[in-house]
Amino acid sequence: RPGAGAVIEDPCPTCAGQGRLRELKKYRVNIPAGVKDGSRIRLPGKGEAGLRGGPPGDLYVITHVTDSPVFRRKGENFEVEVPITVAEALRGADVEVPTLHGTKKLRVPGGTKHGTVQRLRGEGPPTLNGKSRGDIHYRFVIDVPRELTDEQRAAVEALSSVINGNPREALLRQAAGGRS
Repeated sequence: RPGAGAVIEDPCPTCAGQGRLRELKKYRVNIPAGVKDGSRIRLPGKGEAGLRGGPPGDLYVITHVTDSPVFRRKGENFEVEVPITVAEALRGADVEVPTLHGTKKLRVPGGTKHGTVQRLRGEGPPTLNGKSRGDIHYRFVIDVPRELTDEQRAAVEALSSVINGNPREALLRQAAGGRS
């Protein structure tokens, strides 16, 4: 063996004098629920053979978790963007939202602002210890159409005429008062 104080003049053609072989093996690995991207799973004794007949080392499997188009991980929780219409934001509505096990209804209160978050406790991903579950946070985003039909434009004009005030008035007044 090289480095063992002996020169091997006619090394074994199979191991080239290393005393160990490199081979490809397949293992079935149980991935625990709640695993995150980049987590390491240790398989003891399944690594490369040790030198000079030593025991094999450990094999580490690095997980790569594919992103969901619906559920985005935020720490121990999931976040879901839920589009709502302008009318639903103004008057309120019951909306159906996805969960990991189907759907549930959430109440959108009247006057909901863009970006408002509601939470369903314990409906999110399982934690690695398996004893609890995270939450799902639903972020309401107001879906504003890019173009309006003539009928929609007339409805917006009618709404604009009955909703009084300028929402930027206080902001501009504060900004003007803060200048020296």
